[in-house]
Amino acid sequence: MSANEFAPGNTRKTPVTAGDIELAAQRISGAVRATPLEHSQRLSDATGANVLLKREDLQSVRSYKIRGAFNFLASLDSDQRLAGVVTASAGNHAQGVAWSCRQLGIHGSIYVPENTPKQKRDRIRSFGGDFVDLMVTGENFDAAQDAALAHAADYDAAMVPPFDHPETVAGQGTVGVEILEKLGSCPDLVVIPVGGGGLLAGIATYLSEKAPECKIVAVEPSGAASLTAASNEGHQVTLTHVDTFVDGASVKRIGDTPWATYQALSEGIDVRTVDEGAVCTEMLELYQTEGIIAEPAGALSTTIVKDLRIAPDANVVCILSGGNNDVSRYSEVIERSLVHKELKHYFLVNFPQEPGQLRKFLNEVLGPEDDITRFEYLKRNNRDTGTALVGIELGRAEDLGALKRRMDSSPLHCELIEPGTPAYTYLT
Repeated sequence: MSANEFAPGNTRKTPVTAGDIELAAQRISGAVRATPLEHSQRLSDATGANVLLKREDLQSVRSYKIRGAFNFLASLDSDQRLAGVVTASAGNHAQGVAWSCRQLGIHGSIYVPENTPKQKRDRIRSFGGDFVDLMVTGENFDAAQDAALAHAADYDAAMVPPFDHPETVAGQGTVGVEILEKLGSCPDLVVIPVGGGGLLAGIATYLSEKAPECKIVAVEPSGAASLTAASNEGHQVTLTHVDTFVDGASVKRIGDTPWATYQALSEGIDVRTVDEGAVCTEMLELYQTEGIIAEPAGALSTTIVKDLRIAPDANVVCILSGGNNDVSRYSEVIERSLVHKELKHYFLVNFPQEPGQLRKFLNEVLGPEDDITRFEYLKRNNRDTGTALVGIELGRAEDLGALKRRMDSSPLHCELIEPGTPAYTYLT
């Protein structure tokens, strides 16, 4: 990475200061874990740099969200604490609020939608104990959010925002404090995942004041790139659709406080996006090589770092933001990874209703390293033919051309279903 590739540009006042973040660091000290910086040999070899992972997945709630939640609650005065707090979340923020309520002795009400998995509900109750009431309401997050806002108005309870509040941003910015303390010097680059933008706003603010020579890359999932959209338009944009797979970063609109911070520091922040399939591949690499269970949002920074132009031996810190990944999701993770690497493809194959047609397909169409991973007979078009959905995993991505040529020369009618099309979404 050249010295001027991402020049710092703190030309406007940020909503939060380094002093606010240092105060937050004092508040959370002794309660929230100071997580380690761990060297990644795999990513260092891939980039030629010294890549370090900031292991926020090792927090007690397995996410950095505990920092912002605890700092927000700890900043409340006695009357606000007595009135209690409320929030809406089905994920990491809810667990951070629940844990913080119990530690600080503050009563909290947490609203989650009805589709929240039991595993997540149980973890929220476990962290909060008797200090938290879990309220299950509404078909989606927006309904739960409306119920939480109504609760806040009715009971004069403080609403705990997941990213869009100066105290939340300051708490999340304490990650930056720890990076400088543990590294003992200024890193050349810090790669930060972005959802609502609180983590980016906090770390970028702190580094812009304490280590202005440090470069920052902000990374979003391509299916929920609210900061990218806002940066392109020059103002906040509410996305009409988001891919919710990277659930910890699937936010339709960048927060007001993070956006104001980004506007002040934008010359020093390079915003990138990564494909969800690439994130899945990196999740599997983290698990298989480093033994790290990362949630999709937690793997955003380590996914993009391999694509960056970085100077040899540069010190690079990737924020591994969370590790709350349900083991049942790994089948989808593997599937998305294979599709991204162009190893998994789906076809509609029209088979003549004659004996031996499937055997002919296996012998004459499939290559020696190709494997059928899904075969689903869909319907009989008429008395003579029937259509099947066939999923094929290739031994190598470059084998697709030869497979398609064998299909074209076969008497069978074979149609490739392209990823991203309505037919692909419906059938797979």
